[in-house]
Amino acid sequence: MQLGLIGLGKMGGFMAERLVRGGHEVVANARTAESVKKAEAHGAKPAYDLPSLCGALATPRIIWLMVPAGDAVSRVIEDLLPMLSKGDILIDGGNSYYKDSVKRSAYLAGKGIRFMDCGTSGGVWGLRNGYCLMIGGDRDLFERVEPIFRTLAPPDGYALMGPAGAGHLVKMVHNGVEYGMMQAYAEGFDILKASPYGLDMGKISHLWNQGSVVKSWLLELAERAFAEDPDLGKIQGYVEDSGEGRWTIFEAMERDVPAPVITLSLFERFHSRKPDSFAAKVLAALRNQFGGHAVRTK
Repeated sequence: MQLGLIGLGKMGGFMAERLVRGGHEVVANARTAESVKKAEAHGAKPAYDLPSLCGALATPRIIWLMVPAGDAVSRVIEDLLPMLSKGDILIDGGNSYYKDSVKRSAYLAGKGIRFMDCGTSGGVWGLRNGYCLMIGGDRDLFERVEPIFRTLAPPDGYALMGPAGAGHLVKMVHNGVEYGMMQAYAEGFDILKASPYGLDMGKISHLWNQGSVVKSWLLELAERAFAEDPDLGKIQGYVEDSGEGRWTIFEAMERDVPAPVITLSLFERFHSRKPDSFAAKVLAALRNQFGGHAVRTK
């Protein structure tokens, strides 16, 4: 199939390459000419601006967006609209908030443009392993563009979740679960690191993946990280969040669903950004005041 791909970052660039390998005609666009040239080197057709991209696509156009959630998606959509025709298809493959996708679907439908949301998981490994695709939209539209999903995903790695918004909802919760899993692994290795046995974290992460109930791809990545830097001494313990964990917690609160593990895992990320937190200072001061416990001074 022919499609336009806007956004050639960590995932978008590899997606373009995988699609070309799968026999699709990809017209690639990004903010930087360097990214477009890299996609061209892998077989994509370059488009250095949106008019060029739209002009290179036969109608009805299929355009896949891989841009950051929020205002960036809205800006690209508004920039594209004057160049689109009724019946064209926009697929948001980024990590947009699912309620935004519901609104965008209704907004675009009023202008004759079809919309799908596609939660995409696989990271930088998707080129080799394929991407897990969680898709929202109309069934007829899903079947129409299914060859694209089939190429991007591994076997059984894509599915229609429901109407517009459902794909991004499932991806949002997927990332919330990921927060909790990563936090559990991090705490476990922290306990092991503090033991008196001088344990080998890389060896343990490899061992746990051999038939253990906690085996996972995340543990494979942990083993890889420990092989590159056994003590992780080159890494600062500062952990960002990209929004999906927060949205998952908001959803849990709105639906009255208890989600303590995911919630605490997000708060631990906040904690990682305050190595000398004021809250910890207050705790130390209170212990000193009521019990005379010693405090460490700078």
